[in-house]
Amino acid sequence: MEAGPRRRPGRAARFALVVAAVLALLFGVPWWTLVWSGNDWPTPVFVAGTVVFAAAAAAFPLLMVSGHGGRHRDGAARIADTLLGVVWVLLVWSLLGNVLSLVLRAAGVGDPARSRIVTAAVAVIALVLLLWGHWEAMRVSRVQRVDVTLPRLGAGLDGLRVVLLTDTHYGPIDRARWSRGVTAVVNSLEPDIVAHTGDIADGEVAQRREMAAPLGDVRAALARVYVTGNHEYFSGAQRWVEHMASLGWEALHNRHVIVSRGGDSLVVAGVDDRTAAGSGVPGHHMDHDAALGGADPGLPVLLLAHQPQQVTGAVAHGVDLQLSGHTHGGQMWPFHYLVRLDQPVLQGLSRHGERTQLYTSRGTGFWGPPFRIFAPSEITLLTLHAPRP
Repeated sequence: MEAGPRRRPGRAARFALVVAAVLALLFGVPWWTLVWSGNDWPTPVFVAGTVVFAAAAAAFPLLMVSGHGGRHRDGAARIADTLLGVVWVLLVWSLLGNVLSLVLRAAGVGDPARSRIVTAAVAVIALVLLLWGHWEAMRVSRVQRVDVTLPRLGAGLDGLRVVLLTDTHYGPIDRARWSRGVTAVVNSLEPDIVAHTGDIADGEVAQRREMAAPLGDVRAALARVYVTGNHEYFSGAQRWVEHMASLGWEALHNRHVIVSRGGDSLVVAGVDDRTAAGSGVPGHHMDHDAALGGADPGLPVLLLAHQPQQVTGAVAHGVDLQLSGHTHGGQMWPFHYLVRLDQPVLQGLSRHGERTQLYTSRGTGFWGPPFRIFAPSEITLLTLHAPRP
């Protein structure tokens, strides 16, 4: 008899405990601060608040699985993502509210007045931040202008205009109009190169085709280039590579192209996301050697790589400038600090090694919660300069 795979009930139990602990933290802390604590609310208010938090905590994992699991139910995903954003903000400001409570206690303010002041402050701040953060997430991104000097760039390419898009994350919320707005801004910048460094969408091409369609109208004098992000590997990476090619973009699937102007040339290369090898998608993996294979080592290199972490490979291969996204600039403060535990850079231009520079975009769209708090989105215009004589 052929033995079947062994089940590991211990692993499932540990996972369940982790999920329960996360839910208890996310929903329990705001409930304790806003409903329980020392507020001494009338019984109907206390019961209603408790029921709301308990129902939200129970529904949240079910909505996440339904919305972001195999079925990709957009309605459930919209509710789950919004709920995640709301409860995150409430958690953060509930924790800070308890600091305020200590200050008020030291000032001699007793309960229930003290707890009700904290509750009011948390509720007002959270509401303002959520309304502002939603507006920031849904508007067409502002242009971030950056000048970068590349010592090996030829004079003929001085002033080369590179527009960077990344992390558009077309998803459960219909953002086709937003996508058209982004394309209009990009074209108004009259770029020589337009680069998209991945995480185009959350969902299959068939689901997000309309939102991605305006990418086909992007204009660039020399090249439109794209690499995969980690989210492509949840959503049919190879189909997105093929779809971008059908829209007229060069899919830099561990390969490069050469752009030339004024007698000088630049290698524009791209590598798959660092998660590609573990995705199971045939032929997908991060391969700097393949991406730069056959390129003249004397030419400057512009590399597209989704995650800032991939800059270690860029340094090892003598890349002049890497363009990345992935971090979203943290998207919702103070998630920034957790991102920095995983990535070497949160946003902006940085130097790594003697030659390599890295530009990390805050992202053009957003993932999950439709909020951006202290982390505005961007369409990046990088103007490349040759060294002054």
